[in-house]
Amino acid sequence: MADREYIRNFSIIAHIDHGKSTLADRMLELTGAVEVGRHEEQLLDNMELERERGITIKSHAVKMDYTATDGDTYEFNLIDTPGHVDFTYEVSRSLAACEGALLLVDATQGIEAQTISNLYLAMENDLEIIPVVNKIDMPTARPEDIAVELADFIGCEITDVIMVSAKTGEGIPDVLEAIVGRIPPPSGNSDSPTKALIFDSFYDSYRGVVVYIRVVDGEIAVRDHIRFFASGKEFEVDEVGYLRLNLEKTDKLSAGEVGYIMASIKNVGDARVGDTITTLDNIADRPLPGYKTVKPMVYSGFYPAATEDFENLRSAIEKLRLNDASLIFEPETSAALGFGFRCGFLGLLHLEITQERLFREYGLDIVATVPNVEYRVVKNDGETVLVENPANMPDAVDVDYIEEPFVEAEIITPHLYVSPIMDLVKDRRGEYIATEYVDPDRVLLRFSIPLSEVIFDFFDKMKTVSRGYASFDYHITGYRKADLVRLDVRVNGDIVDALSVIIHRDRTYDWGQKLVSKLKELIPRQMYEVIIQAAIGSRVISRARRAPLRKNVTAKCYGGDITRKRKLLERQKEGKRRMKMVGNVEIPQDAFFAILKIER
Repeated sequence: MADREYIRNFSIIAHIDHGKSTLADRMLELTGAVEVGRHEEQLLDNMELERERGITIKSHAVKMDYTATDGDTYEFNLIDTPGHVDFTYEVSRSLAACEGALLLVDATQGIEAQTISNLYLAMENDLEIIPVVNKIDMPTARPEDIAVELADFIGCEITDVIMVSAKTGEGIPDVLEAIVGRIPPPSGNSDSPTKALIFDSFYDSYRGVVVYIRVVDGEIAVRDHIRFFASGKEFEVDEVGYLRLNLEKTDKLSAGEVGYIMASIKNVGDARVGDTITTLDNIADRPLPGYKTVKPMVYSGFYPAATEDFENLRSAIEKLRLNDASLIFEPETSAALGFGFRCGFLGLLHLEITQERLFREYGLDIVATVPNVEYRVVKNDGETVLVENPANMPDAVDVDYIEEPFVEAEIITPHLYVSPIMDLVKDRRGEYIATEYVDPDRVLLRFSIPLSEVIFDFFDKMKTVSRGYASFDYHITGYRKADLVRLDVRVNGDIVDALSVIIHRDRTYDWGQKLVSKLKELIPRQMYEVIIQAAIGSRVISRARRAPLRKNVTAKCYGGDITRKRKLLERQKEGKRRMKMVGNVEIPQDAFFAILKIER
């Protein structure tokens, strides 16, 4: 057990692809946690998808021992954070377990939107900020300019900014010395009632849930009986230890230390991120502040491409849920797609990652319905209904008004692209809030915009109009009343529930026409006429006709009375009418994928 004076708990906050994982790799090498050149890159990103996309999806933590120039050995606990806006709550809880943070900025790109967002989270937790400029070895690097920008932004001296190249290792010893000198040791008292913050957890097939904790006060030892404040569940601790690259057992964890506990916990939902653990022998009367239940913001229906894979899909989602408490799901049935699950996600990236993992790890092809947000529907009798599936929207005659979630968006862009970004936001029903200059060439724009407009293809469009230079971040601000309606698609009079969307009334005609035109191309021709309609309630706003395939039934008539041909044509007409009454038009999977590509 280390003396608290020699413990340093810190995190690294950065925008995506600014070199956070590479910096962690160099620190692990210099502190002797791994041998130089004997490990793969992005050591803390142990998921294949994380390496491919260059982002951290699941947060990690690791303990290092560093002998400083003063001769003392310090215990460093690096608590890594996810690198995307979807996981903001997890980032805030990881930061709450630290006393300091390295603010990492790319020397070629400067401060980005995600950097600002995470910096504010760090400041809310009163962390000591160490500014670091990375990638100074790049040909296009502007380290001096970025250092000035960074110093102005956080209000420090330029001499406080550390220049590094995480790739080559240049400047990393300065970072380690700054962690010792600038980040304060943890506070807390080992004799006080026990409080430990959960900042992560994962499921082990043999040991159950492994809970990552920062002990704030008191101690947690093997055989202690513990209680989780949020769930009220109680367990006996089987094992405690430190978070090196492999789990390292110890007898107990004391105030200020970071480590893990195992207590035969079967459900990862019992160990919720941000919750507080206490011991029954030294019980605390109140939890640590900041805990909240993570709510999904984006919903989508997941259906197996092959109907016989339904049970395999259920099993796969349940296994993913073991390691991802923020993923929620419940069974649902669609007339068009059969049996599937309604899943809730933190954001669109979370949805994409889950779908990709189902394919890679379990070999399942998934048909995902159009992503939706959760709406508040207030009925005429005053009842409020939460609707995340358009098929569950109450009838229009029963609805008083509908509220949708809004976000405050922060976009950092070169000033050349302010006008096209303003136009894009205006087109997405956004409202301008403020403009700030980050530096002479770049502008921070703030907007209020509906979440439903952000989750669809806003990010791609923003990157297009800014030629890839703009960066984007957002946070939920609440619900507002909006003029929304449910748009249904009918094929030969039958509603295709999986294609229904909740959309602003001003967009219905444009969206309906694009949808109908797309479906006309994709639905194969039948032996009978197929009518495709987009409708709001009983009012049809767009219509297309798919002509039937025609068999030449008069080919065998080589003469004779015209009535023979008429009789054959009438019989064919009657047959097509009967076929249309009993026939089902199968909507191909391409149609559901195509909906996602329709431009708003």
